[in-house]
Amino acid sequence: MNKHYAIAVLGAGPGGYVAALKAAQLGASVAIVEKEQLGGTCLNYGCIPSKALLGSAELMHHVQHAAEMGIDVPAGTTVNWAKIQSRKDKVLQTLRTGIKGLLGARKVTIYQGRAALAGAGKIVVTKTGGAAEEFTADKVILAVGSIPSRIPGWPTDVNIVCTSDEALHWKTLPKKLLIVGGGVIGCEFACMMQALGVDVTVVEMLPQILPNLDGQIAQVLSKIFTARGIKITTGVKIESLSLGGSGAIAKLGDGQSIDVDRVLVATGRRPNTADIGLESVGITSDRGFVRVNDRMETPVKNYYCIGDANGRCLLAHAASAHGVTAVENALGQGHEFHAPIPNAVYTFPEVGTVGLTADEARAKGMPVSVGNFPLSHLGKALAVNDNDGFAKVVRHRETGQLLGVHMIGHNVTECIAAAGALLHQKVSVLDVAETVFAHPTISESIKEAAEDALAMGLHLPPKKMLRVAAGVA
Repeated sequence: MNKHYAIAVLGAGPGGYVAALKAAQLGASVAIVEKEQLGGTCLNYGCIPSKALLGSAELMHHVQHAAEMGIDVPAGTTVNWAKIQSRKDKVLQTLRTGIKGLLGARKVTIYQGRAALAGAGKIVVTKTGGAAEEFTADKVILAVGSIPSRIPGWPTDVNIVCTSDEALHWKTLPKKLLIVGGGVIGCEFACMMQALGVDVTVVEMLPQILPNLDGQIAQVLSKIFTARGIKITTGVKIESLSLGGSGAIAKLGDGQSIDVDRVLVATGRRPNTADIGLESVGITSDRGFVRVNDRMETPVKNYYCIGDANGRCLLAHAASAHGVTAVENALGQGHEFHAPIPNAVYTFPEVGTVGLTADEARAKGMPVSVGNFPLSHLGKALAVNDNDGFAKVVRHRETGQLLGVHMIGHNVTECIAAAGALLHQKVSVLDVAETVFAHPTISESIKEAAEDALAMGLHLPPKKMLRVAAGVA
């Protein structure tokens, strides 16, 4: 006899497992299906392994600059890639075990295998070896995530032409690496690999690296990368990639030819919705994405889609938030999702952003004023010898409302949540400026940038001001 649940979740990544835990917390019977490891892409092929490797790489970067802080490190400090990988694997296993324990504590039933929809309320799970098992559910949440995009016509030998899925688990480091794409994944790998001794070249076809983020941040990071020896080419397309030379040879549109032993394709991700039976329940997709409303509902009753697969925001923390929203609506609580989603880039220096850039605000017809504060003016940044970067606050010039905060610098990914909370509360920039931040901290730069947006800053030279009519903000 088939088992029946109130909620079925397809996918155990940061969206799926959080949705399952929330549903169980609210008293529902829950089943979750995962075809690979618990934690999904984030834990096994994305956020966590990359940060574990970046942690080792950043430590090596600091070792290389230790003399600047009065610490003499013996010559001959080397990278032990096998140990770095082993530590990363232990981190992943610890977190997988933690997720399994949480699901077990909430009495969530875990199905291991590939899930497919098979008509209204029915799910078929195909296990390794081909055995199939069926169950039914009142409500279904699709949390199937995304997979790396590959470029048609390029070599398919993953020992040479890789995506992040393979690169995070390399057994050896390349000597020369070409990174195709200068987005978040490309920049994090460039930063990581260079610090570990790899010769890195980044090619981005758009005019700047980090093309979806604030342009000034992209300029600063590009300058820092170039100073470290990372070669960056923007505004140029790779016309062809073939096996040969040291491993692969890329021909660029500007006439350059690049010979490397490995290539990392970091050109984005696509939804993992193929072959999961969408058509069996009448769900259609848009380029693979399952579109939803603010309640995470698909057009088909009792079916929800969260995280990367719905195309709203391809970030793990967005998926988790979507999961809670979907469950609350599935269980009749009624909730719409409108929270701002912060972006975090774990290069060193880090990047943290939330809300609109100045250009995006202007494109929406908003009058803006912008405040900037360089981290080189902060006591904390100077004290820890990490003074690259800045904080930027975007303000609606007429209403005074906070529109966005954009930061690059030491530990800014730990600061951006505060900015996100302020933005979520729809505070004014004056509210931010009047908030007391601890000293000495990097987060002080948010307050300083807010004061600068209001021409109130005390730790910057006075701005030249135009006189305006009384009462105009």
